[in-house]
Amino acid sequence: MRFSTHQSPVGPLLLAGDEDALTRLEFAGDAEVPATWQLDDERFSAEHRQLEEYFSGTRTRFDFPLRLEGAPFDRAVWNALREIPYGNTASYGEIAAQTGKPGRARAVGAANARNPIAIVIPCHRVIGANGKLTGYGGGLGAKRALLSLEGSMLDL
Repeated sequence: MRFSTHQSPVGPLLLAGDEDALTRLEFAGDAEVPATWQLDDERFSAEHRQLEEYFSGTRTRFDFPLRLEGAPFDRAVWNALREIPYGNTASYGEIAAQTGKPGRARAVGAANARNPIAIVIPCHRVIGANGKLTGYGGGLGAKRALLSLEGSMLDL
C-alpha cells in the first residue's frame, strides 16, 4: 500500500492506494499509517492536483481511479452519494430510497461513517431530513466548510 498526505483547508488528508487506484482518503488526524505502507507522493500527483482544483473552486467532479471495498449495501450507498451533484445535498432518507431500501436512513448513516474515500465520495452532502447538518467523520466544521465551498450552505 502506498500513501501520501495532502494539506487542505479542512486539515491534512491521508491518501492511500496501490499503483492502480485510490482506496482511502481520510482526515489525517484520525488516521494511523501502518509501518508497512510506503510514502509515495509522486503516485498520488493526479489526486493532489484534483484536490487542489476542488478546494480552489475549479473542479466539481473527481476522475481518478477508485476502488471501493465494502459490503454490498455500503457500496450501493457510496455509489448513490456520487450521484449527488456538486452544490446540492440529499437527506439520509432520500439516499435510502435511492438504494431501494426506504426507511433505512440510519443504515445509510452507518454506511456514510464507513466511507473509505471522504470528499471524493461526498458523504458531506448528506444532511438530516430536517435540513440540519448531522455527524461527519471530519467534524461538523469540516462538513460546513465543504458545503460552503460547494455553495450548499445557502439554506442550511
